[in-house]
Formats: sequence, structure tokens, C-alpha cells
Amino acid sequence: MTKIMDKSWRPEIEHGLFQLWEESGIYDFDDINPESIFVIDTPPPYPSGRPWHIGAASHYAQIDMIARSARMFGKNVLFPIGIDRNGLPVEIYTEKKHKIRMRDTDREKFLQLCRSSLDELEAEMIHIMKNLGLSSTFSNYYRTDSDEYRKLTQATFIDIWHRGLIYSANRPNNYCYDCGTTISDAEIYYDELSTPLVFINFKLVDSDSTVTIATTRPELLFTCQLIIVHPDDDRYESLVNKKVELPLFSREVLIAAHHSVKPEFGTGVVMVCSYGDQNDVQVFREFNLKEIKGIDVNGRITQSAGPYAGLKISQARKSIIEDLKKYGYIVEEKIIMHRTPLCERSKTPVEIIPMKDYYIKQLEFVPTIKELSKKLRFHPEIHRQILDSWLESISIDWPISRRRFYGTEIPIWYCTNCEEPNIPPAGKYYKPWKEAPPFSNCLKCGKTDFIGDERTFDTWMDSSISPLYIANFNKNNQFFSNVYPLQIRPQSKDIVRTWLFYSMLRCYQLTNVLPWSDVWVMGYGVDEKGEKMSKSKGNVIDPLPLITKYGADTFRFWSALEASLGQDFRCSEQKIAEAQKFLTKLWNVGRFVSTFDNVDFSDDPSASDKWIRGELSLLVDRCSRGYNEYNFYIPSNAIRDFTRNLFAAHYIELVKSRAYSTNDSLGRNSAIYTLHYCFSTILILLSPICPFITDQLWNKIYSSNSIHLERMPKFQNKYTEMLKFTPLIIEFNSTVWASKKETVSMKTGKSLSLRDQSNFNVPIELSQFKDDLKRMHNLI
Repeated sequence: MTKIMDKSWRPEIEHGLFQLWEESGIYDFDDINPESIFVIDTPPPYPSGRPWHIGAASHYAQIDMIARSARMFGKNVLFPIGIDRNGLPVEIYTEKKHKIRMRDTDREKFLQLCRSSLDELEAEMIHIMKNLGLSSTFSNYYRTDSDEYRKLTQATFIDIWHRGLIYSANRPNNYCYDCGTTISDAEIYYDELSTPLVFINFKLVDSDSTVTIATTRPELLFTCQLIIVHPDDDRYESLVNKKVELPLFSREVLIAAHHSVKPEFGTGVVMVCSYGDQNDVQVFREFNLKEIKGIDVNGRITQSAGPYAGLKISQARKSIIEDLKKYGYIVEEKIIMHRTPLCERSKTPVEIIPMKDYYIKQLEFVPTIKELSKKLRFHPEIHRQILDSWLESISIDWPISRRRFYGTEIPIWYCTNCEEPNIPPAGKYYKPWKEAPPFSNCLKCGKTDFIGDERTFDTWMDSSISPLYIANFNKNNQFFSNVYPLQIRPQSKDIVRTWLFYSMLRCYQLTNVLPWSDVWVMGYGVDEKGEKMSKSKGNVIDPLPLITKYGADTFRFWSALEASLGQDFRCSEQKIAEAQKFLTKLWNVGRFVSTFDNVDFSDDPSASDKWIRGELSLLVDRCSRGYNEYNFYIPSNAIRDFTRNLFAAHYIELVKSRAYSTNDSLGRNSAIYTLHYCFSTILILLSPICPFITDQLWNKIYSSNSIHLERMPKFQNKYTEMLKFTPLIIEFNSTVWASKKETVSMKTGKSLSLRDQSNFNVPIELSQFKDDLKRMHNLI
């Protein structure tokens, strides 16, 4: 044991400790021992722009707390780190960085620029992870754009292709013209945007009458194929089966009744265009209408619009409104807030365009996923509703083909003679856009000329198989059988509909079981006003300067303290600085305890020692429950309150004189033993949250072995009968301290003697603490 001489905790020590942990391999997974396996399906973060804001860093710090506490409960923990390097964000970042456009750049050159960008951003991300003290094995972290990972993505596609779960279809689909690709429903979010609502008069055919229609999409007027009213709307009952003439385009369109119309919106008469929204798609299918493609893949109006062809959507809207006004068709125009679908990444309004894409069958699996999801344990349970709501809303199969460059290629070659898709055998990473096929003849017609598919997969095709990649699916059968299903999926709530659901779907399709037993969902890191952080708002806080300034342990402790699991949490430097005060207190307590050599003590402890050990038992119970629930708000607050408000403020003051005494060896040993017993337990309980300071104090005071090799203390129902004295001890001490403060002479500033003040007699209820209390307060 070493007496601690440093007057304060120095965060720069953390770097040396982390290196020691890595070199010693204390976090290595024992893949030979299948007992008590605990595998974390760690989210592979995406390095695009500056990699992380403070909320994301907090998220990963708490995932590390899951890993550390699991080890302390005796689990054989596999805590993998991956980097998600596929998809659109890096393409956008590369385009901005190099001032180029993807489609105007040689594909091979563009891919290399993307890789270089990712390497730079990834290095910073790994640096932050290490500075946070993540207890993973960084020497073998995985990348989703590696040949090995992409090979598995393609193999899983080939597998379910042969099971008949993939099909190709030309159908209306969500399309982002900024991203240049199809997107799934899960990649859409909605926002209330200021939008013109235009009231247009349509002339009834063979009549001088008109009907007024309100629309937010006048630029799609030329694609209108039907007018609908609600079947119970008495205002328009006489119009059903009549026709109107389209303004500006002089084409006749039928009026029909349909239950989807909202009579209270606009005039209660609706244009059905191809395609303004998903309701248009549904009505087109029901009435078997012929679609008119209105918007092309570049976000411009098609030739079907005549004089408006080639205009951008916003230009066409403005021009058509002007012409409608010019010819007297517009009755009214007003601005409304309209719920608008936006691309999750580019924030561009999503259009619905008919395109040929590959789909994974998901609709037929939804009932099974719903049933199996009931067996998942959600932490917190309230976030199960996000998944349930998404499962209820799924209405189409999952479109998985994307017209982008940086992603896992779709492994298909097409026969130039019969256009049959030919699928290669699994086991290799294929690049059909640049490579010859691994076969010579078409399976259907026998011809020998092929063209490779140039598309890539939706990035969730890669991310959704992270549990399988971690478990060595199709690579090491023994390892896979030992570790799969995994134990826990930690993630944020905004990707429940994507990463969580798609992982459940894909892994079930391939293994017939869900990939984990538990799901841990963290809330958002928000700014001081409670607003979600985003680059566009300019309220993002970079975590690295804060970690450098205050240390990882302060950052981690703040993260755990800030909010109960699943709740959004406010981020500010002031709150982190406040968290540092506790670590200063912990260090000072350690300095005091280290002045006493630890002793063995098996006799009956004194009352004060029994009391604090009873409170310690309660702390152990609270912390164990919090760690088992993966809710680090519970142990962090419990440890802070016990250490600061009971152990340091009351117990140490109670026994300080006895610990220094040379007359009462029995009482002295009892006090010293209890000081060390409590403080060592505090360190162990706190170590998953604050791994650096606890290991340093442990090494100085108790052992040269790392504290991270210790086991979590078990609750012992010992001395808990003494808990009834806690409020009495606090009340008595507080009363004496308050009175001492009041009796300080205003003239001299010196404390007056209390020896003769009879009102400080120790109450009878605390008689067994009398000697310690008298010495503590210098009472007679």
C-alpha cells in the first residue's frame, strides 16, 4: 500500500493507464471458454464530417459501462468495435471536400477518394474511443467496407435469393433526387414545411359549372388521372362519374368516390397524380390507372409536361401557378404548414418515382417478427413502443437497390441475350460493375455475354448483419454456435425502425432466431435549451476538447449522472465541470484513507462502523440493480450520494479521532478496517463508470492488479438494522454544525467553545454512537 501524495487527480494519467490495459490484454475475449458468454452488438459508428458530437460520445461511454459491469458480474465479454463505412454520407462528404460530383467522376477514382476521406475521419473516431477508455480490443476492429464484410453481405443476399425472398419490380418508390437513389420508408422523416395551397377551378365536361380543387402539388397537374371525393360527402354526390377538364392541359379526367379523401381538407375534392404521395400510389393501384411519369431522376419535370419540361420542381410549381392565375383558374392561394416527407440524409423533399428495384420480402415476416419481439427485453421498456409502431406501419417490401457508388455491390450479372439475372456462388466479394462473372454461360439460354449490375445495396443491408459478422456466421461454425444469439443490442432510439428492425428481419430470415435477447435504447443528447443537436443548428458540441480538458472519467461520470436510461439528456460544459467536483472529493477521500495501513479485523465492530456498513450494503444493492438494468444513472447517483453525503460528510468525521487514536487499539482497528472496506467497495462499484481514477486509487492503496479484474460486490444483508439511525445521525450532526456556525464571534471570527452548552447532549437514541459523536464535535 502507498500513501497517496498527489493533492489532486490528474486526468493526463488516463493515457498511460489505457496503454497498460491494452498491453496486459485484460479485456480480451476468451473464445476457447464458452461459459458465461456475453456479446455486445456494438453500433458501428459512421465517420462522416466530424465523427461525433457529445451525445454520441456519451452513448458509447455508456456502452462501455455495459461491457465493464458485465465482466465484473463474471461474464466472458466480447465487446467488438466496428466502423460503418458504407453509404451516402461519405459520398456527400467527399463531393464537398473535393468539390466534385460523384456521377461526373470516374468511379474507381471516386471510390478511392471516399476511402481516403473515411481513413482520416475514422482515425479521429478511434482516437475519441480510446480517449473515452472503451474496453474493447482495438487491434482487430472491423470495417463494413472491408472485403471480408462485404463478402458476407453478398453471401447473405445470395442465400435469401435462392430461398425466393428477393424479387425485382418496377413500381413507384421513394426517391431522393439529391442523393440520386431510391430510399426506403425507414429513411424518411417528416417535417412541417411552409407550402402553397392552391385552389383551382376545374371545368366540368359538357357543363358550364366548375369544381374547385385545393392542392399542394400544382406542378403535377399534368399527371392527374382521377379526381376523388368522399363517398359520404353530400356536397359532391352528384359529381361522381362525371368528368372534368384539366386546366392548362385540356385533358378529360373522371370523378370517382374514395374513402381516403378528407372532406375537411381544402375543398374536399382531391387530384390523384402520379405521384404526389403514397395515397396517390394506392388509388392508382385500386383503379388500375395508367401512370404518367412527372419527375425524372434528376428532380426535373418530364417531357409529358409540354412547355414545362426540364424545369426543376420548384420552378415548375411557380411557373404553373403563374399560368393558372394568368388564365383565371385560381380562386385562392394561401400558405399552410404541410407535413412533408424528407430524405433523412439530404433533407430534400422525397418524390415518388416509378423505378425498377430489388426488394426483400418483409411484409410476410412482420407477423412473426411482432410475435418474436415480445420475447425481447427492452431497456427501458417504454421504447418497445417505437418498434411496435413501426411494425404496424410497414406497408411495402424493402427496396434494397441503390444507384450510388460507395457501397456493397449487388452481385448479379445479366445475360445480354435474354436479360436473365445470373447469381454467382457465395464465398467471394464481387464487383460486377468492373469484373467478369465467375461463370461462362447463362443459366437460362446458355449465351456467354454478360453485363454486371452497377447498383449497390442499401447500407442497412450491411449494418443489419452486424450480429452475424461478429458471431463468425458461415466462417467458424463452432464459434458461431457458442456466441449466437448475442446478448444485447445497444443503440439510439432514432434507428429502431432501421437498424433494429432490419437486423431482426435479416437475421431471422437467415437463422430462424432473433439475434439477441436484450435491446438497450439511449435517448438523445440535446443542447441546454433541450433541442436535438445538429450541424445545421450550430449547436453541436465537440466532445474531444472536453475530454482533453476534464478527463474521460469526468465526462463518463457526467454522462451516467445526467439522465435515467432512455431519456434525453442535456449537454453542457458547465454540467461536466460540476461532475468533476465529485472526482476531486473521491481523490481526497482516497488520500485520507491511504494514510492508514489496512488491517484485518474479525471482532465485533463499533456502532458507527456497523452503521456505515449497513448503508454500504444498501448501496451495493442499489448499484447491482442499476447495473443489471443497464441504467447507469442509478449507480452513479447512489455512489455520489453515499460517498459525499454519508461516508465523507458523516462517517469519516465520526471515526477520524478513533482512527488516529493510540489508546484504543480495538476501536482503532475497527475504524481503519471499515474505512478501507467501504472505500475499496466504492471504488469497485464505481469502476465501470469511472475506470481510470478507480484503477489508479486501487493500484496505489490495495493491489498492483487492475481493479477491472475484480468482481462486483454482492449484497449482504448485514447491519441493515442500523439504517434506522441514519436520519438521526444526520439531524444531530447538522444541528451541531449549524449552531457552531451561528456562534462564531462576529468580532474575532473565532469559534466559541461548546463544551458547556447542555443542548448538545447526545440524544438517548444515539447512545451507542455517543463516544464517536462527542469526539467528532468536541463535546463534553
